[in-house]
Amino acid sequence: MYCEAGKFLFKTTNVTMETRLSGPSSGGQQQGGAPGGGMGGMLRQAMGTAMQVGQRVLAGESMAFQYFTSQSGEGTVGFAGVLPGEMRALELDGTRAWFAEKDAFVAAESTVQFGIAFQGGRTGMSGGEGFVLEKFTGHGTVIIAGAGNFIDLNPADFGGRIEVDTGCLVAFEEGIQYGVQRIGGLNRQGLMNAVFGGEGLSWPPWRATAGSSCSPSPSRASPTP
Repeated sequence: MYCEAGKFLFKTTNVTMETRLSGPSSGGQQQGGAPGGGMGGMLRQAMGTAMQVGQRVLAGESMAFQYFTSQSGEGTVGFAGVLPGEMRALELDGTRAWFAEKDAFVAAESTVQFGIAFQGGRTGMSGGEGFVLEKFTGHGTVIIAGAGNFIDLNPADFGGRIEVDTGCLVAFEEGIQYGVQRIGGLNRQGLMNAVFGGEGLSWPPWRATAGSSCSPSPSRASPTP
């Protein structure tokens, strides 16, 4: 397993810990293993590692990952988020990716790949989650954290569409169409909602097909949990 640096709590003595700048590969090993091709291979490895570090920084995560390996039998490792709230384990089966807000990542199995996804200008500016989302692909378990309590929702259970307050999005499965729309019209009630309702001028509606799900967090300790 691996985690963001700083979210490790404890481990049993048969588990070793390493800190690396490189990320896990699809085979469960460190990306950018033994370089090949002499100086050219070393340069490609360095550039690949630099790109991975850049992605993590854009996603609000630490520059390095910590890796944990059991040396004999089963071992135990404990992790924690940085804000009061909940942690949630997401199971990836390789068919669909999961997206999460910045700094939601806690830990994952080595068969899960960490990446980023960019949102459009209007969604990134007004959606409350910024322009960069974390993206998880592959097979295995990934653990995320958010301030407040998680609520699992499938928009398909509500006519295919849900409207949620900006900043409450924690994670959603691939297949969710996520955008931003203005709250009400440009009239007296619309201005009342924006100024006195505490919701601003827009919120993100979610659309989904059957089987897709998302996890908003209704209470948060900061604007971006």
